[in-house]
Amino acid sequence: MKKLLTIVAIAMLTVLSANAQGNDKGRLKSYSFIEAQGGVQLTSTDAPMDKLITPTAALSFGHYFYPAVGVRLHANAWQSKSGFQSLDQYYKWKYVTTDADLLLNLTNLFSKNYKHALNVILVGGFGLNYAWDNDELRAITAQHRDLNTELAWDKNRFSHNIRAGLRLETDVTKPIGLSLEVDANSLSDRFNSKMNNSDDWMFTAMLGLSFRFGHKYKKCECKKEEPVVVPEPVPVVEPEPKPEPKPEPVVEKKPEPKVVTVKEQLHEEIFYVICKSDPEVGKRQMQKVADFMKRNPNAKVRVVGYADKGTGNPRLNMGYSQKRAENCRQELINGYGCDASRISVDYKGDTVQPFDENDKNRCVIIDGDGSHEETKYE
Repeated sequence: MKKLLTIVAIAMLTVLSANAQGNDKGRLKSYSFIEAQGGVQLTSTDAPMDKLITPTAALSFGHYFYPAVGVRLHANAWQSKSGFQSLDQYYKWKYVTTDADLLLNLTNLFSKNYKHALNVILVGGFGLNYAWDNDELRAITAQHRDLNTELAWDKNRFSHNIRAGLRLETDVTKPIGLSLEVDANSLSDRFNSKMNNSDDWMFTAMLGLSFRFGHKYKKCECKKEEPVVVPEPVPVVEPEPKPEPKPEPVVEKKPEPKVVTVKEQLHEEIFYVICKSDPEVGKRQMQKVADFMKRNPNAKVRVVGYADKGTGNPRLNMGYSQKRAENCRQELINGYGCDASRISVDYKGDTVQPFDENDKNRCVIIDGDGSHEETKYE
């Protein structure tokens, strides 16, 4: 967040300084505007995108101090949505976001003519967000008390908002304009009440109708151009060509050996039959893991056990996943001579289901990263 604020501040100072020092590139100096916008917004979370789209609307007032640089006060509000894909349940709440934005018209910045059919404008700013009416989530958590959800709004409903976006704006008439604006907004982790130790993101796409007023112009101070006298060309005497030197014999270079570092990744999935532990299961994958560790002496692997939700209960399934993961680790150590200090074990029970098919979740997944050196000739 601090880095983004720093970048926005530097961009504002740089552009304002450049426009203050240079001369106007045309007659237009400044103007003001008001704009109404409407469209859709999406608050990202672990749920299908089509179930999270909600309407949004905005109203703004702004002023262009130069044809390429302006600011605006922007208020965006209506409704946001989130949910739990595993429960197929979703909840809505209301919000309002106020921002102070910098507008940088790239088309006017790099053109001497300020009349264009289409203007490309960068948007960047920051402000505050306020959210309320979170009753639907409270009803869901009352039904499912095992959800790992913190109702952060009980403590503080205010949030910061940092914005970056892009506008495409065209002129209908001199005072009227149409726009398409797409923005990405970074908000506090508590915005959607699902805490994951990182900022929430809200994306908006809106069509807008603006009214421009208060245009100011600068008188053009034009100088008459003096006629340019072109001197007659001086004849050039070409020197006599020098004899071309004989080509030097080409000595073929022998290829030289070069040692390169090769990075390698490992991912193996070992599946199990219900309530059985077949010693023949996964021998081919085990050999791949052992070869990977021998080939990459600095590699470490992580063995994670899982169990399916369709059978057993959470307590038994946690034990099954632990036993599967530890048996794999011991097989790698005792059967394939792998270094025990380079193998870590984890187990998830049925709390994590890596596959859509229920029976596939009786499994062990082994992942690793490593590198080794090889000699190549160039």
